[in-house]
Amino acid sequence: MSETAKIELGGTTYEFPVIEGTENEKAIDISNLRAATGYVTLDTGYKNTGATTSAITFLDGEEGILKYRGYPIEELAEKATFIEVAYLLIYGNLPTVIELETFRSNITKHTLVHEDMKQFFEAYPAKAHPMGVLSSMVCSLSTFYPESLDPNRSAQAKDLTILRLLAKLPTLAAWAYKNSTRHPFMYPKNEFDYCKNFLYMMFAMPTEEFKVDPVVVDALNKLFILHADHEQNCSTSTVRIVGSSQANLYASISAGISALWGPLHGGANQEVIEMLEKIHADGGDVDKWVLKAKDKEDSFRLMGFGHRVYKNFDPRAKIIKKACDDILTKLGVNDPLLAIAKKLEQVALEDEYFKSRNLYPNVDFYSGIIYKALGIPTEMFTVMFAIGRLPGWIAQWKEMTENKEPIGRPRQIYTGEVLREYVPIEKR
Repeated sequence: MSETAKIELGGTTYEFPVIEGTENEKAIDISNLRAATGYVTLDTGYKNTGATTSAITFLDGEEGILKYRGYPIEELAEKATFIEVAYLLIYGNLPTVIELETFRSNITKHTLVHEDMKQFFEAYPAKAHPMGVLSSMVCSLSTFYPESLDPNRSAQAKDLTILRLLAKLPTLAAWAYKNSTRHPFMYPKNEFDYCKNFLYMMFAMPTEEFKVDPVVVDALNKLFILHADHEQNCSTSTVRIVGSSQANLYASISAGISALWGPLHGGANQEVIEMLEKIHADGGDVDKWVLKAKDKEDSFRLMGFGHRVYKNFDPRAKIIKKACDDILTKLGVNDPLLAIAKKLEQVALEDEYFKSRNLYPNVDFYSGIIYKALGIPTEMFTVMFAIGRLPGWIAQWKEMTENKEPIGRPRQIYTGEVLREYVPIEKR
């Protein structure tokens, strides 16, 4: 007999089915709760609510496990390319040699953006935050491809939109940076792979030969893979709920970028560097700031340590720590902020206070250090996150539309005034 959950309300007992996922996760299916009882659940922040079923990403925070389509993140980061992982997330399986080459070639064909979009960039002030620019530019893509406005088009038409987004987002991101520096835009080069092409558009200048260390390209590839999807987080849920209204993919991804912008989400690695700058400006005394972090009466908190989901070590942090060490060794970067970061890392890994509270360095801590070492401006950190997360957002939107999920419509418990009588303005 199938397992059920019972709820007793007003002397009446109601039963609801228990469903189980392929990784033995269990959930009480309350889809008919309101219809059966007149009640709704209250779960502020949706911390205990499953909004959907999904076959894309499995995350076990207690055991520190992350898998894309069944593949451990450790294997993918070590053996795969970001484009392979993008294909896996979006289409469900690792590509064959032919499928991968076709996928890569099709992305390369669409890296250019319409010349008219350059005028949009030029209208933004130099100090405009690149996340605001990127969100706007992605949404603007829908105006250049009006056929994409109908989400119920053929699979072939959807694939074209997917390819355009994967191809053009790095171009738009790099151009957002170039515009902020008022440097000339660099057009994509078809002979470069995905990560190297992005670095070229970011840092190359028309009069200089572009060279980049393979260690840098490899680290960026790993970072993008580690950020590619992370189950039903804030930005992913945003993409799904916006898409549930049958908004087009460009608009849905634009909304996801806006959600990622927040410091509690994608902006965390930016806050790591800002914290390091604060410690450096105060004289660089790490021990002093560690004591402040331990003081319950002090508002200071170490950024980039611990994780809301992972109660064990963040599996992504283990991978990116090695890439971080490789980058710093290879480039021989001499930066006081990075010296402070390494000392903080040592304290967090050895101090019993941090170990007992699982306040280990997380992926945001190491990614912030790597981006800093690569010379990527702090305000671009969240943009880098968005490029990596794009395949996951696309996969989630695609899954949601193919499953024909209903429009998202959370309920609430009203706590306002019951009844008020209107008073004319002259008598107030």
